Amino acid sequence: MANVLVHTEDEGVTLTAQAAKRLLEKGDGDAALLYLALLRHHGAVPPRSLAGELRWDRPRIEAAEETLRALGLIAPAEEMPLEPADEKPVYQRTDIAERLETSGEFRGLTAEVERRLGKKLTTPDVGILLGLNDYLGLPADVIYLLVCHCAERIQRRYGEGRRPTLRQIEKEGYAWARMGIDTQRAAVEYLKKYTERQGALPRYMQALRLGDRPPVASEEKYLLAWQEMGFPPETVALAYDKTVLKCHELKWPYCNGILKRWHQAGLHTLEEVEQGDRPAPRAVPKKQADDAWKYV
Repeated sequence: MANVLVHTEDEGVTLTAQAAKRLLEKGDGDAALLYLALLRHHGAVPPRSLAGELRWDRPRIEAAEETLRALGLIAPAEEMPLEPADEKPVYQRTDIAERLETSGEFRGLTAEVERRLGKKLTTPDVGILLGLNDYLGLPADVIYLLVCHCAERIQRRYGEGRRPTLRQIEKEGYAWARMGIDTQRAAVEYLKKYTERQGALPRYMQALRLGDRPPVASEEKYLLAWQEMGFPPETVALAYDKTVLKCHELKWPYCNGILKRWHQAGLHTLEEVEQGDRPAPRAVPKKQADDAWKYV
């Protein structure tokens, strides 16, 4: 009988009979394709990083990955290397060109991002936008809000004329995806709260005797965390006083430790902290109390 397979000159991959049997019995075409893609890369890449090569969105590749895990063909999740937060699928130049040609919405997004950032995007830059849209599933209008948010944040922190890189935008996009910010309404609500929190930062800096300068990135993380816990600037000022009394200067970790202790005790306002930190009245021994009555 003639061989029906057309053999190419490329390097082959080895599919064991047991793996083939499990895949055939399952009948899941996506799982089979993902397994072949992993074999092609010698199992050295995270399954989800192949979304670009397979041209799948995130839910599709996650479902295929879970099927392979259930079949025992890839390692359990806890045994796999942690996927970097900013890792994205690898999109080929042809994939990017095809999307720009076939999707007017994506082409329009690319043009708007170029105008907002004031530069021509490179092919890898457009690949990042494609990953945010195709892999993370963020709509074009949400991605544009994301880009504007990153541009404003970088400009506020580093001055006029500074622009974020696409890598920085991508990292923030993954953070948005983890927070479930995947609609225009959710993005607008998040940005409104973000603006309110940023507007309060000068009061916290003044409470810490740091003047009118904007906080650096590491300082901002502390301040935003304290806001999230529910501490007003007045309570932070009290924590600052206790820190300086103990350390003779502002030490952020020590101040943070004080505030975390108060937070765990449910003490947030100045009044709550002052009452909660007040030592309990010392118990008077019964005999001493009885003797005191003799002189009344």
